[in-house]
Amino acid sequence: MMSSMLKRLLSPKSINIAQSVVSIKRPDILPDCTRCYRSLIAPQTRVVQFQSVCIQQVRHESFFKKHTAEHIWKSVTSVSNAGKKRGRGKGAGKKRAKNLNRGQVIGVGKYLLLFICVDNMIWPGLNAPIIKGRDLIKRTKLPPDPERQARLVKLRDAMGSFKMLRLSPTERGWSGSKMPGRSIGPPDPINEYNFDGFDTKVLEFKTVFCMKANAGRYRRISVVTVTGNKNGLAGFALGKAADSRAALRRAKNRAGQKLMYIERYNNHTVYHDFFTQFCNTRIFVEKRPEGHGLICHRAIKTICEIIGIKDLYAKVEGSTNLQNVVKAFFLGLLKQENDYLPVIVASPKGPVKTDPKEAPDFLQYVMDNKVMLRKKKSLPFYTKKTHWYIKEKKIEIVRNMDKAKYNLLAEYGEIRSFLTDKYPECRPVQKRSFAKQIDEDENQ
Repeated sequence: MMSSMLKRLLSPKSINIAQSVVSIKRPDILPDCTRCYRSLIAPQTRVVQFQSVCIQQVRHESFFKKHTAEHIWKSVTSVSNAGKKRGRGKGAGKKRAKNLNRGQVIGVGKYLLLFICVDNMIWPGLNAPIIKGRDLIKRTKLPPDPERQARLVKLRDAMGSFKMLRLSPTERGWSGSKMPGRSIGPPDPINEYNFDGFDTKVLEFKTVFCMKANAGRYRRISVVTVTGNKNGLAGFALGKAADSRAALRRAKNRAGQKLMYIERYNNHTVYHDFFTQFCNTRIFVEKRPEGHGLICHRAIKTICEIIGIKDLYAKVEGSTNLQNVVKAFFLGLLKQENDYLPVIVASPKGPVKTDPKEAPDFLQYVMDNKVMLRKKKSLPFYTKKTHWYIKEKKIEIVRNMDKAKYNLLAEYGEIRSFLTDKYPECRPVQKRSFAKQIDEDENQ
């Protein structure tokens, strides 16, 4: 009985020690154990209540001690490796963690040291050398800096906000400080050849993604540029790279290696109207006189400025994909006829020839039998109102009266109708000055 009781009370590690002690001092321990055992045994009328025991493991090593602050912040704010492969966590609205270590200096600022608040101290060996020359540096207190906290707050507020780049009006692109429409300079020289007088402008700047088996969602920058010397020599190219600067440089240098010469009429416009198409993008280009300007798509306008075309009208129909617009416009410029072929103004009646090669009209030939879609000019909004209808009804009797009077005076010298000769007494009363002049002419 005693051995079973000891097995219940003692842990497994101390059973052997307890048994040896009991065997030696059995006469002394037996009365005490009997009394203790009786107190443990509950009567039949009482209910034994047991209290739950909570066992908690204590670990002296922590997760926060094994990794750096950057790694811990990244684990909180980013996604898992599987999520990265699926392209998660790359949205534009993702909040980035602020680096709270920026602006902090060891020993500067308020901190606790053995439950004592210390402010701005020089600690030899921590934020200052122990020996300076032959002198041993002692712990000293620095003067207070009341503006330090304000500088820290300003620095942390600037981390979360993105400030747009401010550019001068001459350096701006199509939409503010964004890359499309901006100039990035001439291409890099190739061996001994320099691109003097050339300029390169960005037409398209976007981020593209490609799903790969190992890397997951692979991100790159796609750039379309056009370069030229503003004197008929121009070229365009597409460049891709993981970095924006590398993509811009690659596209710029490729465009410099693919130059084409575009002929111009009197160095200011195209030779003739033409129609061009690439994929589902259709462009109608019309020749314009000097001083008209460039009335066209912004990409076509940028290309014309690089080539040296100053006067042009172009209309884009169908898809407005920028790469298709650029390719279609360059195809049309290269297919120009510069032999000054005649344009037929009038032709005899006859059946319409549908084949563009057999068409007698040169304009019909270069337009590929296509006609530009011109929208009707819509009437002003007030023509649908009630007051406009009432006004039109009131002036219906006298409309065009002034114009008819001027035509009659210019043709007959008086206001008359086809019944004036038959009924001369029905002539309308004329103004004195005009009637006096008529009488003088009749007397002469």
